[in-house]
Amino acid sequence: MTAAAEQEAAAPRLKITEIFFSIQGEAVFSGWPTVFVRLTGCPLRCQYCDTAYAFTGGQWRTFDEIEGEVRRHATPYVCVTGGEPLAQPRCAAFLTQLCDAGFNVSLETSGAIDIADVDTRVSRVVDLKTPGSREVQRNRWENLPLLTAHDALKIVICDRADYEWARDVVAKHPVPCPVFFSPSHDELSAGTLADWILADLLPVRLQVQLHKVLWGNVPGK
Repeated sequence: MTAAAEQEAAAPRLKITEIFFSIQGEAVFSGWPTVFVRLTGCPLRCQYCDTAYAFTGGQWRTFDEIEGEVRRHATPYVCVTGGEPLAQPRCAAFLTQLCDAGFNVSLETSGAIDIADVDTRVSRVVDLKTPGSREVQRNRWENLPLLTAHDALKIVICDRADYEWARDVVAKHPVPCPVFFSPSHDELSAGTLADWILADLLPVRLQVQLHKVLWGNVPGK
């Protein structure tokens, strides 16, 4: 084993774009003061992505360094996000470390990567991609049977065609966790999406991104 490999084994690292304290704006922990750990890198290129700045760059930090910064904010809620956090193979081990440390941990993932190795104590928020995202072919459908009541399924809706696609998916692939329909920023109004959900009596939750309501599309918020 090389010296670099020995160092990595002793102090595993992740490439981090940013760590910040904010209000969780989405899914089951919406509204809670939360520390966000944004990992660098993503293999997808969704047309509505609002975190493209996380595709490259970043700094290598050890698990313990990251956990130490998380602890400074004195909240039990931690969200590991990206980019696509699971694109970094050591992400699952870091999630387990956070759970072992007593945090309430959520993971925001595109759903394009296997979630089987993610600690089941983590609330896995899986973002299923619609045709309007231009990455629908990347969906890993095998992830859906792995979801539990502790997790969440999120679908970003760009237009009526996306809505009808998502409506059919929900009917064909029932899951035990909450399902969130979210309007794509600047492409579909929340009111229009709400009208469609009500008209079809869909068993889903309408979700708007609370952090954008509060601060707009500002990095680090």
